[in-house]
Amino acid sequence: MSSGQPTGARRRALQWPVLLWLTVVWILLWGDLSVFNVVWGLLIAIVVCQVFPLPLLRMNVGLRPQWLAWLVLRFLWDVVVASIQVAVKTLQFGRQPRNAVIEVDLRTSSDFVLTVVAEMVSLVPGSLVVEARASTHTLFLHVLDVGDRAGAEAFRAQVFALERRVVLALGADTDPVARPAATDPPEEGRP
Repeated sequence: MSSGQPTGARRRALQWPVLLWLTVVWILLWGDLSVFNVVWGLLIAIVVCQVFPLPLLRMNVGLRPQWLAWLVLRFLWDVVVASIQVAVKTLQFGRQPRNAVIEVDLRTSSDFVLTVVAEMVSLVPGSLVVEARASTHTLFLHVLDVGDRAGAEAFRAQVFALERRVVLALGADTDPVARPAATDPPEEGRP
């Protein structure tokens, strides 16, 4: 028989950042910052966390300020350059760009790195994540104007370079995925 007390898994489901975030959302939805509304928001957040428990996120993330600054600056540069490239490609009349879906097997086994890389690649104009497979740490990317295998390999190298910058900036828990040996990609181009 259960004593009515939350089990260990349910107790762990009460994560303060999640409770705080849900309470803030409740207050913003009601548009009233009062003690009554905050208490009700917190109670609703507790009920939501008990009924729909989230798994604990265990991430070994340690910010490295210099690498994080490089990651952000390089990302902004990639966005600007890719925006110009996409604008030029769309204004070229009489030339139809050849798009491709490229498979990229990331070198790290971190779901966190997979997510960050996928989001950053999607935010760069001209590329979009079609599918992300967490089981194999593989991204399938739709890329604008990739005409041949060399272009696909160049874009794949750019994604590997982005993955490396993410790992260096966030110090994520990154056990390497068993992949055939490959040389480190160049640090040029987008993303």
